[in-house]
Amino acid sequence: MNLNYTDEQKAFRDDVRAFLAEKLPAHLSDKVAQGKRLKKADYEEWHAILNARGWLGVNWPKEHGGTGWDAVQRHIFEEETTRAHAPRIVPFGLAMLGPVLMKFGNDAQKAHYLPRILNGDDWWCQGYSEPGAGSDLANVQTTAVRDGDSYIVNGQKTWTTLGQYADKIFCLVRTSKEGKPQQGISFLLVDMNTPGVEVRPIVLIDGEPEVNEVWFSDVRVPAENLVGEENKGWTYAKYLLTHERTNIAGVGFARAGLSALKRIAGEQTQGGQPLISNPFFAAKVAQVEIDLMAMATTNLRTIAAANAGQAPGAESSMLKIKGTVIRQQINALARQAVGPYAAPFVSEALEDGSNVEPVGPAYAMPASQAYFNNRKLSIYGGSNEVQRQIISKAILEL
Repeated sequence: MNLNYTDEQKAFRDDVRAFLAEKLPAHLSDKVAQGKRLKKADYEEWHAILNARGWLGVNWPKEHGGTGWDAVQRHIFEEETTRAHAPRIVPFGLAMLGPVLMKFGNDAQKAHYLPRILNGDDWWCQGYSEPGAGSDLANVQTTAVRDGDSYIVNGQKTWTTLGQYADKIFCLVRTSKEGKPQQGISFLLVDMNTPGVEVRPIVLIDGEPEVNEVWFSDVRVPAENLVGEENKGWTYAKYLLTHERTNIAGVGFARAGLSALKRIAGEQTQGGQPLISNPFFAAKVAQVEIDLMAMATTNLRTIAAANAGQAPGAESSMLKIKGTVIRQQINALARQAVGPYAAPFVSEALEDGSNVEPVGPAYAMPASQAYFNNRKLSIYGGSNEVQRQIISKAILEL
């Protein structure tokens, strides 16, 4: 298998680089590079720039306003944007809901919601996980009871990423308790401004309320907001998860993290010498770089297979496990490199425009923030323990 880029793909990469050099605002790339917290307006600004170029719907077909890119082009785009310190594309409307609506939504839903996703008129969040239904997603208990031309929704969702910014949420709800748990789930679109919806922030270990609880108390949702058929939501949920796990290896983010780690280790000193010259620490950095190179090659093989029309199987689980472990190892080494400056973590210093003086070098606080926040990587998108079970069944037939 030829894993080298073609001339056409190299030209595409050059086009992406030129676009980023011209259009990526310095104030956004600086915030990302410095580990500052991004606000809703930052994401919206970057989304609007990409949408003006026609590059926001990276996994959408052209007929719906997307790029029509293949898997290799999407991979190149992710690599280049992370290298340039661009804000990530918030995935919930674009990478998750959009493909579900294109596949299972009716014509009215497509015509209404898809343009609004691209234009930034709606900010979506994901209502899947519940306190008793995380990796065991089929156990969702949030109910939706049909009442005339509406559903009455009651229950709770949790770990709702960026739910504090959202005005719409797509939810898995239980519409039947008959048969297997998977057979009674439906996929419902809910306006979060509806009476009875309450968002409660969850402050994480890094001091940021990135995730939330969302409570539903007798929330009346129009029946026309049901996607597809009632009690068929499990099929749509599985389809969405295949898009959620696209590029889940996070090669671009890992490479950006590795570059930052090397820079920190080159500036931090031990015994009057740069830490990177310490053979024990250098060996750890070398090992994680070797692992990253191997994973990147495996990722390219999977992308090449996808381009050839093959559906990824257990490879996605392997990449998810290895990719998250490598990123966490990089974060741990960066925090180790800053030494005692990693201990006095002052969350407020990460706010843009904050007057709080950071303790130690400017890169110390972001290194700690990344370490704390990215403990989640091995849990979301299907915990690594669950992914190992998938591998054991699919490959080892255990």
